[in-house]
Amino acid sequence: MDPQTESLLRATRRELFQRVGTGIGSIALASLLEGDSPAAAANPSGDTAAKTHFPPRAKNVIFLHMVGAPSHLDLFDYKPELVRLSGQPLPDELWEGLRLAFIRKKPGLLGTKFKFHRHGASGLELSEVLPHLGQVADELCVIKSLHTEHFNHAPAQLFFQTGFARFGRPSLGAWVNYGLGSENSNLPGFVVMITGNVAGAGNSLWGSGFLPSRYQGIEFRSQGDPVLFLSNPEGIGTGDRRRIIDSINHLNRIQLADVGDPEIATRINQYEMAYRMQSSVPELMDTSSEPAHIHEMYGTQPGKPSFANNCLLARRLVERGVRFVQLFDQGWDHHGSVFPGLQRKCRQVDQPIAALIQDLRQRGLLDETLVVWGAEFGRTPMVQDRANTGRPNDKVGRDHHKDAYSVWMAGGGVKRGFTYGRTDDIGFHVVENPMHVNDFHATLLHLLGVDHEALTFRFQGRDFRLTDVAGNVAHDVLA
Repeated sequence: MDPQTESLLRATRRELFQRVGTGIGSIALASLLEGDSPAAAANPSGDTAAKTHFPPRAKNVIFLHMVGAPSHLDLFDYKPELVRLSGQPLPDELWEGLRLAFIRKKPGLLGTKFKFHRHGASGLELSEVLPHLGQVADELCVIKSLHTEHFNHAPAQLFFQTGFARFGRPSLGAWVNYGLGSENSNLPGFVVMITGNVAGAGNSLWGSGFLPSRYQGIEFRSQGDPVLFLSNPEGIGTGDRRRIIDSINHLNRIQLADVGDPEIATRINQYEMAYRMQSSVPELMDTSSEPAHIHEMYGTQPGKPSFANNCLLARRLVERGVRFVQLFDQGWDHHGSVFPGLQRKCRQVDQPIAALIQDLRQRGLLDETLVVWGAEFGRTPMVQDRANTGRPNDKVGRDHHKDAYSVWMAGGGVKRGFTYGRTDDIGFHVVENPMHVNDFHATLLHLLGVDHEALTFRFQGRDFRLTDVAGNVAHDVLA
């Protein structure tokens, strides 16, 4: 055996990394410092279209997740037959073997109490509790045939956002951030805003899983510092902060060159990003400069946290090149008082969501921004009667339903004023164009110019992807 081969075989893992560390460190640093290169200076927008697998229809995503799962049967999927049969028992063939989250005794059917109206040139049918959304109905692509695999909130939320029902997988926004990056070097590629409590699955809904942590969502807050620890401590000025970061990152670069750990490159990047965000984020979050008619359109009050304010901020974020904006709105879990509960929640979100679509359209941003509205599952066409009276009343609700529910998309290359899929006469099963959550994710990535089968990351010896081993693009929803 020659001395060189013998030396390599005897080398420890640490020694091996030390020998090749300069090469690994150089590659990582070259990627990290790409924004300082002459090529980047010639392309200050940081446009990442070259990373797509085919021409994208959308560049950005605003994803509105209604935490708790609103009743599609009272908002988007009108069933006259269900209304006619309301109060009658669920048919035996549907009850046999059925597993639900809370209903244990065979329930009665529950038709909606809301009237539905057709809107726009498309005649899209929406509930009376969504009058503002009706004004932009011709922009919507409503999918009435989504189905999932889980009927409890946390697993279903994880599945809806990560394609997997257990913790540890990257979120949809993290995959998009990893695949496409950001168009603004002064802001994160993936931003999260929350109204109400955090969803049951917690921050894993915008986590990076096994992807490098630089791709996770960054939570922006409505009160206090927009991002935790973004402001300088008392007595520390901007120049002091710059010197501290330079010193820390000098040490980080030495360690990166030594061991080649990509998380060290992430750490360097995040220190630099935080410094740049000190000037970019306060300007972004200050909506007082918006014209009065914009605040009136959204129903916002500058400085007052609300879902409406987050919708306005979402427009400001994509306007500045943030790739993926995720809004979570809590309070849609109506096991009781489903009708008054939906009226209350829709009053909070209907106007700002419609305003967001109108605002994007008037600024020429809707064609390149995909707006998505959805939740982890739907609601049963049967009554969940908490009072055990055996008859529908204003106190009754609906249980979780995984086999059929509605979501919608707008802009970003989807058909306008279009309905995809159909459920049976009582909204229990999908009977036309079923769309699994994996198909939904595949379609969303396709709209961004990404092949869901090619967007992979090697972890623990195999290539993982958002859609795992499934997923088909629903080409019929593409414009």
